[in-house]
Amino acid sequence: MDINKILKSDYLDILFEGRNKTYGGYELRKNYPKRLRNSLVALLVVIGVLIAWPLIAGFVNKKAAKPVVSIKEVTLAEPPPIDKTKPPPPPPPPAPPPPVKPTVKFTPPVIKKDEEVKEDEKPTPPPDDKVAVGLVTAKGDPNGIDPGLMDKPGNGQVEAPAAPAIFKFVEQMPKSPYDWPGYLSTHLRYPDDARESGSEGRSIIEFVVNEDGSISGARVVRSSGSSSLDAEAIRVVSSAPKWNAGKQQGKAVKVYFTVPITFKLE
Repeated sequence: MDINKILKSDYLDILFEGRNKTYGGYELRKNYPKRLRNSLVALLVVIGVLIAWPLIAGFVNKKAAKPVVSIKEVTLAEPPPIDKTKPPPPPPPPAPPPPVKPTVKFTPPVIKKDEEVKEDEKPTPPPDDKVAVGLVTAKGDPNGIDPGLMDKPGNGQVEAPAAPAIFKFVEQMPKSPYDWPGYLSTHLRYPDDARESGSEGRSIIEFVVNEDGSISGARVVRSSGSSSLDAEAIRVVSSAPKWNAGKQQGKAVKVYFTVPITFKLE
């Protein structure tokens, strides 16, 4: 090989001068730099994925975050001790005696002849049916009801029954017959606008447990700072299944109940 050809040739061409270049050794040495470059690129890609994996996993977990629910048990305080130094309360006044029923003495009638009856013993004829007898002349009612009686309470007036009271503390407080925290965790849905804005907080909800255990009148007594979180808390509490009603003196009554619901993104 002349000097000009040597300067322009690759070292592999010089090495395999006069040899069979179709042999595998020539091909392996010729493409070795290309294979090395590809291997380094693949290795860098794998290392980059391993480094970025915690960031990717954190982003996926944030998308699938669920609200955290915290439940605060409501317990009754112990009654204050009885002060023995205080005088006992006065006894109730005695009940009034029952009214005395009027007694009527029955006198057997005496039959006399008309000529034997004296003038002062003759019966007074009844007044005209169209005249109302009384101290004041007034027009009578055609139904026979004294209009003055309608103005007196308890004589003709029908009073509406008083609405049942709603207690805050009773002898036996209402209680959920099912897993209340599990119900809230399952049915609470984090609002999309609150998730996008990163809103978190705790809503304190007050509601009424009725005599039949149903829930009504749910309202926010302390806001979480987000109207969408408060609305979601009211929705879940209002749609809850029935509770065991509270009891006072063995009778089911309406009772106020308060629960806190915490919303937190993880």
